[in-house]
Amino acid sequence: MEFNGLLPKLPKPVRLFLVAFVIVLSVGYFTGLLFVSETSTASVDGIEENYLGNESDENADVMKFKKSKRQMLTIIHTHILSMSFIFFLLGILVWLTKLPTKLKVFLTVEPFLSVLLTFGGIYFIWSGVTWFKYLVIVSGILMTATYTASAMIVLYQLTFSKQYGNTFNQ
Repeated sequence: MEFNGLLPKLPKPVRLFLVAFVIVLSVGYFTGLLFVSETSTASVDGIEENYLGNESDENADVMKFKKSKRQMLTIIHTHILSMSFIFFLLGILVWLTKLPTKLKVFLTVEPFLSVLLTFGGIYFIWSGVTWFKYLVIVSGILMTATYTASAMIVLYQLTFSKQYGNTFNQ
């Protein structure tokens, strides 16, 4: 069975369902990024402070304490599982688009590597290997870029694919 370019050919009700899914998934994903921004973990030093605490900083606006092992395992466990499902489901949709295979492979495999590097890196930061904060920033940016590109491509091909005409008019 040929999967390349199947997405715009799906029946209108299925495409509408998928558009709604990708939009709601994206709201959830980007709300998570807003949370990261609010917890000061969007910066290199903020990542380290969020997991290792800032008790030694007398001028800190908000006092933070080093996360416990239980907290770290909960954070890592829930994020790796949930992000895996997010990227698995979005990846299925990417494989149904009309794109070059190499681009599909990148958009669908890279996020899994970034999830491991990001949350594995957070664990290493917590363990005291603080230079991993740079890896966490880079992998997090790459993960978000691939998510954004994948979601936009899927939404575009579900709604505005020129190859088959405007798919919502069919």
